Amino acid sequence: MTAPTTGNLRVNGASLHYEVRGEGPPLLLIPGGTGGASSFDDVADTLAADYTVVTYDPRGMSRSPLDDPEAEQRVAEHADDALRILDLLSPGERARVLGVSSGAIVSLHLLTAHPGRIERVVAHEPPVVEVLPDAADHRALIARVRETFHAQGTMPAMAVFAAGLKREGDTDEPKAEITLPPQAVARAERTMANLPYFVGRIVPSFMSYAPDLDRLRALSDRLVLAGGQDSRGELPYRPAAYLAERFGTELVHFPGGHIGLTTHPAEFAELLRKAFRG
Repeated sequence: MTAPTTGNLRVNGASLHYEVRGEGPPLLLIPGGTGGASSFDDVADTLAADYTVVTYDPRGMSRSPLDDPEAEQRVAEHADDALRILDLLSPGERARVLGVSSGAIVSLHLLTAHPGRIERVVAHEPPVVEVLPDAADHRALIARVRETFHAQGTMPAMAVFAAGLKREGDTDEPKAEITLPPQAVARAERTMANLPYFVGRIVPSFMSYAPDLDRLRALSDRLVLAGGQDSRGELPYRPAAYLAERFGTELVHFPGGHIGLTTHPAEFAELLRKAFRG
């Protein structure tokens, strides 16, 4: 694994840890869930042969502390953070962007708010549930997660959240075990430390976000909506499928499920290259 160049960028209310690898056109990778820059280590090394790959810990995660740990989180502010990183590391250049999960929500806002800075966005399973016909059901899920978090704590809230993400008809029967690379296992401690912030701040705010659909449609020639081959029907998959159908564009399937970039990094990186080539 190539050691990246690291730095810190001061933004409104936070300090962002970022990492840079390779040379070439700028490629910004926006993590989701409880992940940070390190969640992209396996794909970033591969992509650095073709791009200047920039990864970072979103505000409040891992090595990007908030000035006010209790501050409310907003998608627009996280997208502004991404823009600030691009302005620092690739001023004036249009960037390619991959966003995964909650990071994919950020990438959608970044595209609609600052299209002049974006060459192409791949949004992998953005859980923008407000676009779905059954959005009211998912608002109720978010409310249950929030109430459980405040009443019982992180792990019970995560259990409620995870149950709400399953595809219709799924049972609690054990599924085939996923074998993670050693690097992913080593990241588990940091991931666990980020859980309270994720379930308490990111989930309620980000999953209540409603994208500008007219703006996205107008920019759909620069937007690749993506889902995991193994996550068809699960909640994070459904908005990407719905938007692709609504915009008349292809839904691109990446290997694995919602965390395919972790379980299938080489295949994920190769398909990502193709997506950016159009």
